[in-house]
Amino acid sequence: MSDAEWIRIPALSDNYIWMLHNPSSKELAIVDPGDASAVIETLDARGLTPTVIVNTHHHFDHTDGNAELMEKYTLPLIAPAAETARIAGITTTVDDGDRITIAGYDAEVITTPGHTTGHVAFYLPDCFGASGVVFVGDNLFSLGCGRVFEGTMDDMWSSLEKLRALPDDTLVCGGHEYSAANALYVESLDWARPEAAARIAEIRALRAADKPTLPVRLGDEKRANPFLNGDAEDLAAALGMAGQSATAVFTALREGKDRF
Repeated sequence: MSDAEWIRIPALSDNYIWMLHNPSSKELAIVDPGDASAVIETLDARGLTPTVIVNTHHHFDHTDGNAELMEKYTLPLIAPAAETARIAGITTTVDDGDRITIAGYDAEVITTPGHTTGHVAFYLPDCFGASGVVFVGDNLFSLGCGRVFEGTMDDMWSSLEKLRALPDDTLVCGGHEYSAANALYVESLDWARPEAAARIAEIRALRAADKPTLPVRLGDEKRANPFLNGDAEDLAAALGMAGQSATAVFTALREGKDRF
C-alpha cells in the first residue's frame, strides 16, 4: 500500500489548497496554490520542501501563489495545455489521457471543461492503495459542482460523467468548502434519496463542529449528489422532468443552483 499523505490547507475565504506528499521519495506536489503564504506556513510548520506545482485551471484563487512559490523553491509547474495563455510560467503542459508522474505517483490527466474551457482533473489511481485520489479543482464538490463560466452545460455534464466513472473508493479533493450551501440547495429539491439526506446530515454535523467536509469518497457522491445523477429517473421525477435528457436535467439543476 502507498504511504502517500494528503495535506489540506484552508486558504482565502473558502478555498482548499491540496498537497500530496511522498514520504519515501520526499517529493511533494502543491495543487492549486491560490495563496502562497498559506502554503509556506504549512510547509515550514511540517518541515517539508515542495518539488512541483500542479494547476487544474487558470482562476486566480487557484494560481495566484504560483509565481512566489516557483521563485522561492525553484519549482516546475504542470498545468493544462489549453490554459497556456492564461497561466504564466508553465513548464509542462498536459492534455486528456496524458500519463504523468506527480510526487512520484502515476497520474492520469482527465479533461473536464465546463467551469473553464481548459479545466483538467488529475487522477492518481494507486496513491492510497486501492482507493486512489482525484484532484478535481472546481468541477466537483460535495453535493454540488462548479459554475459553468466558460463551457456549456453539455461540457460540464460530460465532464462530471468522466469523473463519475472513476472507482467508488476514490478520494475526491475539491477546491472549495461549499458543502453546507450545496446541502441547502439539495434539500430544497425534495429529492427522496436517503443517501442525499444522510450526506446533508453529515455535512451539517461536520460544519457545526468546524470540521472540513472534504475529501469525500466518490461512491458516496455518486449516490447523494444530484449533479452526478442527471440521468437518474428519481431525480428527473423530483424535478418534474421525467423522460427528459440527462443534459436537460443537469441544466435545470445548475441553473436552479445559480438562482438559489
